[in-house]
Amino acid sequence: MEENGIPLWLFEHCRCSSHQHPVVDLAEKEMDNPTFRSDTVLSDVHLHCPSKRHLMVRLNAVGQPVFLSYFKLLWSIEDLASGKHVREITTGREHQCTSGDELCDKDRSNMKEEGELNVEGVKALLDDDGDLEVVRRPQSASDLQAEDLLRDIACPVILMKGKEDAFEDEEQECTCRDVVKIEHTMATPLEDVGKQVWRAAFLLADYILFKRDTFRGCSVLELGGGTGITSIIMATAAKRVYCTDVGEDLLAMCEQNVALNKHLMEPGGGEIKVKELDWLKDEFCTDPEAPYSWSEEEIADLLDHCSVIMAADVFYDDDLTDALFRTLYRITHNLRNSCTVYFVLEKRLNFTLRHMDVTCEAYSHFRNTLNDLENLQDGKMKYTVEPIKLDFCQFLVYERIEQLELWKVMANHLT
Repeated sequence: MEENGIPLWLFEHCRCSSHQHPVVDLAEKEMDNPTFRSDTVLSDVHLHCPSKRHLMVRLNAVGQPVFLSYFKLLWSIEDLASGKHVREITTGREHQCTSGDELCDKDRSNMKEEGELNVEGVKALLDDDGDLEVVRRPQSASDLQAEDLLRDIACPVILMKGKEDAFEDEEQECTCRDVVKIEHTMATPLEDVGKQVWRAAFLLADYILFKRDTFRGCSVLELGGGTGITSIIMATAAKRVYCTDVGEDLLAMCEQNVALNKHLMEPGGGEIKVKELDWLKDEFCTDPEAPYSWSEEEIADLLDHCSVIMAADVFYDDDLTDALFRTLYRITHNLRNSCTVYFVLEKRLNFTLRHMDVTCEAYSHFRNTLNDLENLQDGKMKYTVEPIKLDFCQFLVYERIEQLELWKVMANHLT
């Protein structure tokens, strides 16, 4: 809904915590419309790394286990900076490509043809009801024994008192220049999802590495930075990155991750400043007693020089989505120059009893709000929205699923 060409979410300032999901009282709700919620969420990004790369290093301030994971870059930062030929990993094989705008059209067309053939093959395996028919060859005892010999043995890693001993194997296997070290949690309540590593952050990191020249020397603001992995990758090219979020424990974890990855940022001279930025508040936190508050000089630097704003996988709650767009409007309106905004998200489909169908309400709300932003008519700002095709090289090991989306928004002053 709009009022004089301005969406209502610009006026609605929600002060309640959008993370609190009260248990449904069926006595007050209609019995034919119950709602079921799960309080714990888990990212599956860690499943794409060997188990030995996830070492529990400590408990955080609220008693949650904190793990240290090594996410390997497919190419070193030095190779990317020098523009050397690199290898792009695709499904089932590798092929040569160059970093930048040049991509292997022939290989892409081959991949498309293979995908079409695979779809036809899958359709052929469906029965009359649409169920998948899986034909399995009976296995002999010798086959099972052979599989056991090939299967990697997953054992828990017990940390010694000496931290150096616990990471000795990791240090030998991974060189500093091709590894991102991230402290994170594995499963958290919804209000702590920023402490996990999410797939959309890897997609945005891929795009940053692919377009390094675009971000070189920029001043960047990340909204909802979480563990800081996207800001860390951005700082390999940008001059300064303000990585923002809320919660002292989360910001401390982010700051620790920045310290763990200084080796990636030093060649380009980039720096990261971890700051608090609450979307539910109208102003920057300038309280000198707060550990991650802003100084007047930092606020002035951001407003004078910021040319890129980014946010990865922060659209999972409608109230928070509205709050983010209000914050985005306020900041872009106060910037001295125009800027480019990048949104990355994953459409998470769920079956709901209310719709009796598979839906993605959080994604639908994001798209509606993004459409409102593009159609905004306040005489002050003009926002131009366009999707970005996900046909660029992959630089990190993760599953680039079709539910991932990357959006680019150009924010320009009209006056």
